[in-house]
Amino acid sequence: MFTLRSLAESEELRLTVLVTGAPGALDADVAWVHNTELPDPSPYVGRSELVMTNGLWAEHAEAADFVANVRRSHAAGVVFGLRRSVRRTPSDLVAACREADLPLLELAVEVPFTALSHAAAAAYARRRHDSLEASVRRGDALAEAISRGAGTEGALHVLRREVDLPLAVVERSGRRLAEAGMHLGDDEATAVAAALTRRPPPLEVNIGNDRTVTLFLVGAFGEPDAALVCPGPPSAIGEFEQTALQQCAHFLSLETARRRAERAIESRFAAELVDMIMSGLGASRELAHRLEGFGLDTGGPTAMCAIAPAHGDHAVLDELAEAAQVAFAAAGLPAVIAPGGRDIICLFTWRDDEEDLGAWLAGLVARLGGRVPDRRVVLGYSGVTTPGAPLRTPLVEAREACRILARQASGPSVATFAELPSYSALLGQIDPAVLRRMADTLLGPLREQDASRNTQLEITLRTFLDRGAQFSATAEALFVHVNTLRKRLARIRELTGRDPLLIDGRVDLFLALQADAMTGP
Repeated sequence: MFTLRSLAESEELRLTVLVTGAPGALDADVAWVHNTELPDPSPYVGRSELVMTNGLWAEHAEAADFVANVRRSHAAGVVFGLRRSVRRTPSDLVAACREADLPLLELAVEVPFTALSHAAAAAYARRRHDSLEASVRRGDALAEAISRGAGTEGALHVLRREVDLPLAVVERSGRRLAEAGMHLGDDEATAVAAALTRRPPPLEVNIGNDRTVTLFLVGAFGEPDAALVCPGPPSAIGEFEQTALQQCAHFLSLETARRRAERAIESRFAAELVDMIMSGLGASRELAHRLEGFGLDTGGPTAMCAIAPAHGDHAVLDELAEAAQVAFAAAGLPAVIAPGGRDIICLFTWRDDEEDLGAWLAGLVARLGGRVPDRRVVLGYSGVTTPGAPLRTPLVEAREACRILARQASGPSVATFAELPSYSALLGQIDPAVLRRMADTLLGPLREQDASRNTQLEITLRTFLDRGAQFSATAEALFVHVNTLRKRLARIRELTGRDPLLIDGRVDLFLALQADAMTGP
């Protein structure tokens, strides 16, 4: 492309600027030139094109109308070519262009429009040549940076030599891989990561505080692995900068492919490590060696947790594992992250007080839940393990606690196995289909009765059990007379065959309610 100023400064073209137009108009890029004598050329003039005319349209239209039509097409300006019969640009055209803030240039009689077209073509060719040359040079530099192991930061260093823009690279997990003149907070990085999970990912994202960024997608296969982030909307980024940023994003795809391969190898070794622990080799020298390879201090205390989405939504396990890696790294906790078929096992160093572990893990679950909206994430964990102690029991307890939490429709999202009621552990051993039949057998008749006659038997049963089988407290909570409560409890006994006034009947009905909660929607 070229500018009106560059054309006006060419001595061969003999152009005179009569109207400068809006501020910066003479220095704006011109897309091309368009010769026309139509009173309304707007259907044929493209955005940022330069209109060339001899003014023959003046026989059919006023200058103000012609200028308005040109202005409507978002043209770059007008060049009026003088003729032997018209030695000066018409004053009404000058006035109309000045009124519309539209640049107006005058072309001498001796210079044909073809000379202007040739100059535009030459300028466009030079611009294209320079762009291709810069692209080749930039590509060589990016390839060298990545091949020598400079990684994402090295690629941004190359890019910043050519574009004066703040930049950052954020992984799909929310990890900030590199920043160059641009700092993203945790919430802002999370907003970018959330945008990358959308289909298709948006290229313009509001990351909070009325801050808009443009994303250049980075990814070697399928969905994007990361984004090259630039402040402002795409419309605020010039053509040269957009080309450079897109090229850098393509090269970063090679780097993300390498990182993905590394993570796959780490996950495989982590899974093997979990298998070793489950096999009872917790005190073996080989196990200690592998733990040290992941950065864990085998001479220090460790903790174990298992993470899973509730109700078996295992499609998000890999995404949760990546987000967990980011969280542990941000906290400075060396960790082994092993995604499996139904959960994610995390074995990590814990140097703080054991009382603080549960609170930190609760914060971790909240963060992971933000990565998978509309999904409940649960976490079972064990207490802090002393150095050299076997790891199999903590692993089994963490995994079992996670499995029980995942099968419950509500309740806590974080717990140790010891914190869970004994009935949860017992019910957790039973097949979900059996639990569902158990709940339907005892609760189904109550719900049918409630639906047909509005008897409120189920809520009466729940309230009676929650109030410790106390008649007065239950009646008060339900706003009914004690005699009404007794009639309802008798009806529950008739429909279920379980007497809520006897301990064995209350146990069966309570377990049916818990089974319903564990297998409900």
